[in-house]
Amino acid sequence: MKKQTIRDIDLAGKKVFLRVDFNVPLDKEGHITDDSRIIASLPTINYLVDNGAKVIIASHMGRPDGEYTEGLRLDPVARRLSEILGRDVKKMDVVLDDYVKRAVANMKDKEIILLENIRMDIRETDNDDHFAKELASLADVFVNDAFGAAHRAHASTEGVSKYIPGVAGLLMEKELAHLSRAIENPEKPFVVIIGGAKITDKIGIIENLLNKVDSVLIGGGMANTFLMAQGYKVGKSLVEPDKLDVANNILEEAKRLKVKILLPVDCMIATLPREKDTVEYCSSMDNINQDKMILDIGPETVKLYEKEIKTAKTIVWNGPMGVFEVDDFSKGTEGVAKAVANGEAFSIVGGGDSMAALKKVGLSYKINHISTGGGASLEFLEGKRLPGIEALIDKEIEKKRKPVIVGNWKMHMNHAETRNFLEKFLDEYQQNDTEVGFCVPFTSLQVADRMKEKGIKIGAQNFYYTKEGAYTGEVSLEMLSDYHIDYILIGHSERRSLFLEDNELLRKKLEKAIDSKVTPIFCVGESDEQREANHTKAVLMDQLASAFVNVSEQDAEKVIIAYEPVWAIGTGKTATKEMADETIAFIRQWFKETYSTRLSDKIRIQYGGSVKPGNIRELMSMPNIDGALVGGASLIPEDFLALVNRKEE
Repeated sequence: MKKQTIRDIDLAGKKVFLRVDFNVPLDKEGHITDDSRIIASLPTINYLVDNGAKVIIASHMGRPDGEYTEGLRLDPVARRLSEILGRDVKKMDVVLDDYVKRAVANMKDKEIILLENIRMDIRETDNDDHFAKELASLADVFVNDAFGAAHRAHASTEGVSKYIPGVAGLLMEKELAHLSRAIENPEKPFVVIIGGAKITDKIGIIENLLNKVDSVLIGGGMANTFLMAQGYKVGKSLVEPDKLDVANNILEEAKRLKVKILLPVDCMIATLPREKDTVEYCSSMDNINQDKMILDIGPETVKLYEKEIKTAKTIVWNGPMGVFEVDDFSKGTEGVAKAVANGEAFSIVGGGDSMAALKKVGLSYKINHISTGGGASLEFLEGKRLPGIEALIDKEIEKKRKPVIVGNWKMHMNHAETRNFLEKFLDEYQQNDTEVGFCVPFTSLQVADRMKEKGIKIGAQNFYYTKEGAYTGEVSLEMLSDYHIDYILIGHSERRSLFLEDNELLRKKLEKAIDSKVTPIFCVGESDEQREANHTKAVLMDQLASAFVNVSEQDAEKVIIAYEPVWAIGTGKTATKEMADETIAFIRQWFKETYSTRLSDKIRIQYGGSVKPGNIRELMSMPNIDGALVGGASLIPEDFLALVNRKEE
């Protein structure tokens, strides 16, 4: 959770503008038929009240389009909320006027006011700046707990944050934590189940998660387009002919990534999606009558999907397997619902029909997280930035580890070039909270010694682990001691690949460096082929386990780890900050499991791979990344100064 929440701020005596999602269904008499969204907001409301806040609640209901519509007023919500809380909730008859402002001004601590349906003011959906400023003037703090509206840039979800500080409520925190777990660090195998009418609605989820999942199970109308793309005749079924190329591209990309795409192998068909129509079972997708429509997956498909679901450790499900609202075509969705609920995986479910299926079979309680988000959860899983979340204050990341940025000059810089670099760099460099160093060629070590005058550390790029011997062209650490080096690079991917340095040699080098009181920068990383084969973690574990097999916890503390994905070195490619942080978090977890939590929290881990002034700030903002091992950008004084100072250029 990278946004501040109500737990991070002082609430006593503060007026809080609380945006919630009370868009609950009503029957013809105006009674609430499902109060789950009200129930979901209670932890936040109770927390605010218990901590002495004055709570001004805003919500939308339906689409009144800026008109005061009697059937969409929030009076039923106010009554139900009062009943549940056991305290008075003062309901306003308008969204905002002088009476509302006076009522808010006269509030006492722990009182609650509910504004009228916020969308009854046309300025809300327009994100009118003047309206947002007026809403913000009611309060000291903005709390967004309406995850279901977080994808909307409206006055009450995004606009108010321009005028008062905004933090997340507890429901928002819960939604982000669970959905982020699926995107950023899913336990494998990871199975995604996607249904619904159209590929158009769900393509973003598939494309964003395809390189993270192990299998995708597809149902609903969108499966018909995939089937047609594979050459099946689907009769009069709902299809998107203009999306056949999209379906084929997804299938090809999944094949390249070795991700399983499972499509229906049997189905239920009828002339129209309605009750009392003639329903037929098709045991094969080759036998679809040209006058019929595919309206649900069949029992064999349910069994196929059940088998895959049982293997999962993480499941994300969004969308029905058929025309769920018609009983004859609800069996597939219900079968999947039972399989997800009865499985052992961490499960996340979103979408109205998926949730309805779980309620119908009485198994909602077995799901780890049922998202209240609808469109917001879809967009979040697609990897989109949600305005209502982006508007909130970022949580300060506390790093107890000192940041460390080290330049690796590789086979560059003669004496004259080194002097020219130092003249420009040292003239502008100012020490700050970052540890700065350079690993330079052997021939530049003597000249580079000048850097120490300004607290900059120097290192060598290679050595051999014995003190002396018949090793033509090699240099020992004892020889390097004349230059008082601080760092020594070990295990750089170029040494592994070009000079065939294996794990056994690197183990000996690491142990020698530790004994010699020089700080090793030990490099680990995977190739493009290993990454695409989903072998990154196995490769890293092998590299670490081989090197640290004889290293004590006390000695391991002295090592700096550099995670440098081989596919990102000198290619211009770079891992996203999330990808880099996720992998470094895995490395940190390895040290936790191998040694201790204390070491995991203490050891410094850099990222290396096309680090530039344009991406250093976002990389360093991540909680697990402690610095950078920099190649090309360390050869240009202005660029490396920008890196050290974390200034984008």
